[in-house]
Amino acid sequence: MNSKNKVITEEDITKLVENILDDYKKEKSINKVNMFNQPDKEVLVDIIYKLQQIIFPGFFHNKGYRTYTVKNNLTMLLEDVLFNLSRQIRGVLSYDEKYVNADEEMIDTLSSKLALDFMNTIPKIREFMETDVEAAYDGDPAATSVDEVIFSYPGIYAIMVNRIAHELFTLDVPLIPRMMTEHAHSVTGIDIHPGATIGKYFCIDHGTGIVVGETTVIGNNVKLYQGVTLGALSTKGGQKLRNKRRHPTIQDNVTIYSGASILGGDTIIEEGVVVGGNAFITKSVQAGATVSIKNQELNYKYNSQNSVKSMEFEQDDNW
Repeated sequence: MNSKNKVITEEDITKLVENILDDYKKEKSINKVNMFNQPDKEVLVDIIYKLQQIIFPGFFHNKGYRTYTVKNNLTMLLEDVLFNLSRQIRGVLSYDEKYVNADEEMIDTLSSKLALDFMNTIPKIREFMETDVEAAYDGDPAATSVDEVIFSYPGIYAIMVNRIAHELFTLDVPLIPRMMTEHAHSVTGIDIHPGATIGKYFCIDHGTGIVVGETTVIGNNVKLYQGVTLGALSTKGGQKLRNKRRHPTIQDNVTIYSGASILGGDTIIEEGVVVGGNAFITKSVQAGATVSIKNQELNYKYNSQNSVKSMEFEQDDNW
């Protein structure tokens, strides 16, 4: 038979299965054969969506629910989230060395407690989100309504997911907070580690390409534009840097424009600072300062006259 016309047989499949199963037996970090006791990303995304309905009542709806009162709807949502979140937490506690040898009863009890403790933070999350929506609306002349901000702004979604994940992170829930924020990252292009501490009235304008590292501390009334990085000065130390302060502190009333990078755990951007676009900062900046890069020269080439004109780019003081 011509090899180009070969038909895949049952024997081929059997051999392929055996070869891959043999490979599974080798010690590799990418192996995780116990597939029934792991977090489920689809379930976590569904939990986020249901929490979004709780945080913004009336804005988002689950068409599968048939309820006639706000109380009944909230009760169903809470029971749904509590049940599924506790199950997901149960599946990840094995990632914490403290619980590797714990018995099932203890794990069940702890999972339920952590889920309930998290749900009790919802009023706090709503309090902060109220200020975040207000900051986004007040700071954007293109916004026509608060509804538009809640329904359509990727920054609001990324902040909401981060505030949810941060509370779980604070409760020492393994893995789940990072899975949640990486979901938001994939959807919005905004990468905020759940360990970052963020104050009220936090505004992300446009948002794409923003990176906020794990040990970042952000105060109140801070605004970031697209492409901003609040990162580590160096990660060459790898795992040796775990639990060490690597990311900057941004104090109250700071605005950071597009493309700026602020790096290092010792770097403090004090109150009221304005950081211009594309600035690269690795040292602290005193309160009230304005930081900008040196004016650039732009070259214009006009094909009709085949000439080049140089002119200095003037930075607009009203960024």
